[in-house]
Amino acid sequence: MHRSIVRHTQADSSAQERPEAISPLLWRIYRARGVSDAAELERELSSLIPPEQMSGLDAAVTLLVEAIELGKRILVVGDFDADGATSCALAVLALRAFGHRQVGFLVPDRFRYGYGLTPEIVEYAKRQSPDLIVTVDNGISSVSGVAAARALGWQVLVTDHHLAGPVLPQAEALVNPNLAGNEFPSKALAGVGVIFYVLLGLRARLKGVGWFERQAIAVPNMADFLDLVALGTVADVVPLDRNNRILVHQGLMRIRKGRCRPGISALLRIAGRNPARAQASDLGFAVGPRLNAAGRLDDMSRGIECLLAEDPQQAERLAMELDRLNRERREIEAEMKQQAEAVLSSWAPGDGGTLPWGLCLFQKEWHQGVIGILASRIKERYHRPVIAFAPGGEGILKGSARSIPGLHIRDVLDEVAVREPALLQKFGGHAMAAGMTIREADYDGFAETFDAVVRSHLDPDDLQAVIISDGAIIEEEMTLDTARSINAAGPWGQGFAEPIFDDRFEVLSSRVVGDKHWKLVLRPTGGALALDAIAFNAVESLPTMPARVHAAYRLDENEWQGRTSLQLLIEYLHEA
Repeated sequence: MHRSIVRHTQADSSAQERPEAISPLLWRIYRARGVSDAAELERELSSLIPPEQMSGLDAAVTLLVEAIELGKRILVVGDFDADGATSCALAVLALRAFGHRQVGFLVPDRFRYGYGLTPEIVEYAKRQSPDLIVTVDNGISSVSGVAAARALGWQVLVTDHHLAGPVLPQAEALVNPNLAGNEFPSKALAGVGVIFYVLLGLRARLKGVGWFERQAIAVPNMADFLDLVALGTVADVVPLDRNNRILVHQGLMRIRKGRCRPGISALLRIAGRNPARAQASDLGFAVGPRLNAAGRLDDMSRGIECLLAEDPQQAERLAMELDRLNRERREIEAEMKQQAEAVLSSWAPGDGGTLPWGLCLFQKEWHQGVIGILASRIKERYHRPVIAFAPGGEGILKGSARSIPGLHIRDVLDEVAVREPALLQKFGGHAMAAGMTIREADYDGFAETFDAVVRSHLDPDDLQAVIISDGAIIEEEMTLDTARSINAAGPWGQGFAEPIFDDRFEVLSSRVVGDKHWKLVLRPTGGALALDAIAFNAVESLPTMPARVHAAYRLDENEWQGRTSLQLLIEYLHEA
């Protein structure tokens, strides 16, 4: 698909002057991301939003203190993605570090029990005889599940970050920064961030009542858990606002220093990444997918066990198993993508101009655990909101939606439900991703209504993929030192995008590597530098390399045979 390279508009002039310690290039990058004051770049833990600002925290902490002091059995109920897994591992590890031994966890099998604290999960949980259920990264929509748990005499604490529906569960305590009336300044916390804040409040309360002294245990350092918080935050693709950037930066610092869970180190190494140089992108593209593979194809308990493992050898074994599942997931995904592309080309031969604006795709043989990734891949290629469906049994379809900037996908589903109340059995999610259940018999009607609602919110220009560039950089800045300073200036990610530059280049040499990648040597037009570059997966869209190109690129630190050099990592290029 053709993309437009658009440069950031000039930031307003109301910002403070450039601090001396920040280079002009970095300040320009920061300003383009809305930073107007150097204080917004603080990454120390002291700059975190205090837990006291989180509504519902007091009630949650009171529940947990009582459970700990009375030796009640706490059951943590997680979700089957990386955010859910890290949230679950964090809750279990921290409660154990606080001296509580009566703590277990349960993660729903997505294929049998669905998402969240369902009545079926409550029934399954009976065998663990909990006194208190703590949901992490789920629960705000679990109205019937919470009711079922409380009918058995169990207490329920819901910690979540998803948007709530019209009815809230009647739990003893609810902690969710996205609840109406919650004035916590950061609405972007992932599930793991929410439970981290609850545990911060719990540690403070336990310390205040002399619990750690009475138990003769050292007061745990909550910073020791930030590797898990960083991983879950990045993997869940929540916006990296100031608060999340602090959490991720601090977590990455601990990973680089080897002060992290053996399972995280093992997953990085198996993915070919050096833990000592870990970046947010490594968590998002290497660790997260391997962790997610367990929940997609098997049972997320395996991923949680990897994160909980204390023994490096056990962590290594579990990481290898997750890597195997991830390879299997890739094979399934490749086949599903091929099938989806065949359907799309039959709908719209050529450039895809007649495709629906809101795309729905369904094949009876598709795997329920992989439809989210498929929706992402198709969305990236065709730049429109996509919902991929798979059979959920008993005439039901499970759908996974991915959206494009400017279209809040959960709000779209809400509007579908208002227009045609019978179509959606249930749904939930975020601005960019959502899940739903529909009847197979309603698929055609749903697809039509979804497309109509999407069309009512978008213009044709919104379907044009755009790469936002930080502009050109001068030759003097095209250095390994610049690449390193940009890496160090993050963490970069959702809502705080890693810098992309663009320029026009002469192609000095080009060759195809690995059948689908272009290896290039480029020279800026009118310049003198010869720069190594790589354009991954670009051969299909550009089978012949022209003499001159317009390229959007990142500055990359490339390691090869013990030598480190600058490389341009090409995001997109076309003939200039």
